[in-house]
Amino acid sequence: MGLLSEFPVVDGHNDLPWALREQVRYDLDRLDIAGDQSARLHTDIPRLRRGGVGGQFWSVYVRSGMAGDDAVSATLEQIDVVGRLIARHPRDLVRALTADDMESARRDGRIASLMGAEGGHSINNSLATLRALHTLGVRYMTLTHNDNNAWADSATDAPGVGGLSAFGREVVREMNRTGMLVDLSHVAVTTMRDALAVTEAPVIFSHSSARAICDHPRNVPDEVLELLPANGGVAMATFVPKFILPAAVDWTRAADENMEAHGLHPLDTTPPAMKIHEAFEAERPRPVPTAATVADHLDHMRETAGIDHIGIGGDFDGTAFTPRGLDDVSGYPNLIAELLSRKWSTADLAKLTWQNSVRALRAAEDTARGAQTVRGPSRATLEELDGEPTA
Repeated sequence: MGLLSEFPVVDGHNDLPWALREQVRYDLDRLDIAGDQSARLHTDIPRLRRGGVGGQFWSVYVRSGMAGDDAVSATLEQIDVVGRLIARHPRDLVRALTADDMESARRDGRIASLMGAEGGHSINNSLATLRALHTLGVRYMTLTHNDNNAWADSATDAPGVGGLSAFGREVVREMNRTGMLVDLSHVAVTTMRDALAVTEAPVIFSHSSARAICDHPRNVPDEVLELLPANGGVAMATFVPKFILPAAVDWTRAADENMEAHGLHPLDTTPPAMKIHEAFEAERPRPVPTAATVADHLDHMRETAGIDHIGIGGDFDGTAFTPRGLDDVSGYPNLIAELLSRKWSTADLAKLTWQNSVRALRAAEDTARGAQTVRGPSRATLEELDGEPTA
């Protein structure tokens, strides 16, 4: 924990807000993270402290099945609960909007709390809504979730617009102008390439690992990792078993089908849903990754993108299953110990845990200041740039 005391973990993606929605409809009295919630959540304040977490991007995610104003409203509810969590736990959590805010939180020994919107459907094809989310504190947006939207292709959907449409490219430019990081987790490789060609600021992958180690479409191929040094971006390795352990891919597909057969969403992590998962696992034992599995990804990502372009994005409370040793947010020291055993230096680990993520956000802020001197808020619409929808 010595290293993490000085350079704590910035985690790129935690779905606690959605878990609070699903389990208690945002009633923080019924599920208070001030105490041990290990029976129901991956995340609570005591375990964040034990894990050496100093910065957390809380995902203000809504499922891509939500559309239009419903998606916007649900995103606002997610933003609201993050604000309520921060207000409820001021000794431990503090709102962070800038890289300077993150550094201030580190000096104060509090957890810098940022927000990331997961899925471009959250803005309902409106650049004004995008700007409003930024005003409310959202500091990255994942361009898609599991499904395409009208202007960007997802990694786990059939090709739609072939990457980014003209409006999608305008979304990226407007994110640059506001200072919101472009998150390329969940998107198709064509979308990754289009975004990297357009963006003026570093991108992030808030929770994706190396496709060369586990060939899953949610991971980043080497051809894209190799582009990060020129861009300044950061790929944050995730812990989700089906994205990091090849043997877990087929098992998880069968587990998802079992959930759907019971009328449940595969991403449901409520206690009743977990009982269904546990019964399935009892009959068909699950391939279990470990901290070493994640370290294999980080070794490869460091070799391919460079030490300045990697980070950590666990996806806790957004996945039913976790690796052994990374069971919840208290587990980051186990990953650091594994990397130390592989001769990672203290300087390298400081970049992985803290410095790279803070640098990327600062660079996005710098880009925004420059962009705002030459262009104002975009009033472009999907219809103007992409034409009327055909369906």
